[in-house]
Amino acid sequence: MTSSLPPRIHLGKLLRQDGDADASGELSELRYEQSGQPQTMPFAEPAPYRISVNSLQGNEFWLQGTFKPTLEMDCARCLRPVAVPLSLKLGTLMRYDPAAQTPYLEEADTGEEILVFGDPDLDLSNYLAETTLLDAPLSVLHDAACQGLCQVCGHDLNDGPCEHSAAVPVEDNSERFLEASHEGKQHARQNPFGALRGLELPDE
Repeated sequence: MTSSLPPRIHLGKLLRQDGDADASGELSELRYEQSGQPQTMPFAEPAPYRISVNSLQGNEFWLQGTFKPTLEMDCARCLRPVAVPLSLKLGTLMRYDPAAQTPYLEEADTGEEILVFGDPDLDLSNYLAETTLLDAPLSVLHDAACQGLCQVCGHDLNDGPCEHSAAVPVEDNSERFLEASHEGKQHARQNPFGALRGLELPDE
């Protein structure tokens, strides 16, 4: 059943004895905090998640699972909505600290991130949101041949030319983008070696 309620996993029993805990469901959105400000991440379709937490030793645990959100993003050229499906494989070390008022990620000496929590009724909203944002593309196109918007009047050139089309050149950014799949997920990619094309190097 799709829900707008926070994704939670109950770890009270796991803190008292070894074992594991599980949680699953579908989300219509994620409400989380970023730099102290409330944010909402809507999904184009129900986003299923399946999470399990296993006890390791002492106050440490291991979280694993999957999360498959479909983000709603704007085309980088014409601003049309684009559905961007992601398939995230989760795997994070956790540590119980009763002093932690809200869950947060910290970096261990090894460089690995640890999810620190103090409430056994663990809200995974911030964790899932941060994991999703790290995996999401910076830019997307609704179509590799997108013509973009007129730089003068803002007309969508995919619907046909406007009166300014002949006077205003349309920048061809096709080489900066890579079409990732026919489903509409397209990742922005700029070739850092493009400036070296045609460069004549002296013979050694």
